[in-house]
Amino acid sequence: MADRGNELKGSSFTLSVLHLVDIDLGQIKELLESKIAQAPRFFNCAPLVVNVEQLEIVPDFEQLRVLIEGQDMVLVGITGAKDNGMKDAAKAAGLAVMTSGRPVEPQVEVKTPIEEHRADTQALVPTRFHHGNVRSGQQIYAQGSALVVLGSVSNGAEVIADDSIHVYGVLRGRALAGARGNGQARIICQGLEAELVSIAGTYQVRDVLPESSLDQETQIRLEQDKLIFERLQS
Repeated sequence: MADRGNELKGSSFTLSVLHLVDIDLGQIKELLESKIAQAPRFFNCAPLVVNVEQLEIVPDFEQLRVLIEGQDMVLVGITGAKDNGMKDAAKAAGLAVMTSGRPVEPQVEVKTPIEEHRADTQALVPTRFHHGNVRSGQQIYAQGSALVVLGSVSNGAEVIADDSIHVYGVLRGRALAGARGNGQARIICQGLEAELVSIAGTYQVRDVLPESSLDQETQIRLEQDKLIFERLQS
C-alpha cells in the first residue's frame, strides 16, 4: 500500500483582528491585556492579524511582534495594506499579507416571479448537521450556512457558522455565529454553560454571562452591538 503524500488543502480558522489607528505600543498593550483578561483560554496562543488600513506610516513590525508574543498570542499577518511599502515591510518581518473579503455593490435587476424563485433556490446553502457531541479540541464550521448540532458541545470545543447555530444539547465550549458579519444570526441551545458566545464579532465569556440564562434553554441574538439573552418558552 503506497504511503499517502503531503496535501495542500483549504481550511477555516478563527482569527482575531487588531485594528490599528496609531502605533502607540503602550495603548496596544493595554488593549490586548484588557481583552485577554476577559477570556484567557480563548486567546492563549491564538493567531492574530493586524489591520493596518488606517495607518499613515509603516509600523515597526518586529516591535509589534515582540509585544504581541509577550501576551502569549501569535502575530501571523496583516490586512488592509494599501501600498507595496507596507506589504514589503510585513513580508520582511515574516508576516503574511492577507486580503479580507469586501461587500459588492448590489446590482438592480428585474426578474419574473419564476426567475426569482429559481435564483433564490440556487442561492440556498444547505444547513450543516453534526450528529453527536462535539468533543474537546474539535472545531465544526458551517461555511455560508447555519449549523445544527444534534448533541452537546464540550469544553474546549468550538462551533462556528456564517449563519445561526442550534445546539440540541448543552453548549459548554465556544460558539461563534454570524462569523462573516451576519448580525441577524442567532445562537440557540438547550443548556447554556458556554466558555464564549459570539455573534458577528460581538462576544461574551462565561464570567459575564447572565446568571438567569445559565443551565437554561436560551436564545442569543444581537441588538445594537449588544448580545441579548432570552429564555426559550416551553
